Amino acid sequence: MTHLSLAEQLAARRRDATLAEIVAGSDWDRYVVMQVVLLYGSDHDTFSANDIRDLLPEQGRGFLGAAINGLRAAGITRRVPVDGLPSTLDSTHGHRLAVWTLTGHGHRLAAERYHGTDVAA
Repeated sequence: MTHLSLAEQLAARRRDATLAEIVAGSDWDRYVVMQVVLLYGSDHDTFSANDIRDLLPEQGRGFLGAAINGLRAAGITRRVPVDGLPSTLDSTHGHRLAVWTLTGHGHRLAAERYHGTDVAA
């Protein structure tokens, strides 16, 4: 298990607080991202922002990481414990991206909402 320095812990807290503010300040963007994540995640074992960025309207791309992290907090996605992938977005200069998967709850939501399957909880 990796132990973070105090500076890294503080930076992570600041990042999480900023992401929470972004998610709280958005309505339609968050739901569009959730739909894309559920649809894409139901057909793929793992995904990153690289995989779904182009499936979103331009307005939904700016806070993609925050939205996916918000889905993690809601128990819909979970981070896969692997080294991140380099972003394919030129403006990020290869910044590492998290790799995600749907949780059981996420798969149930996708099945119920998008695949017409009534899945027992």
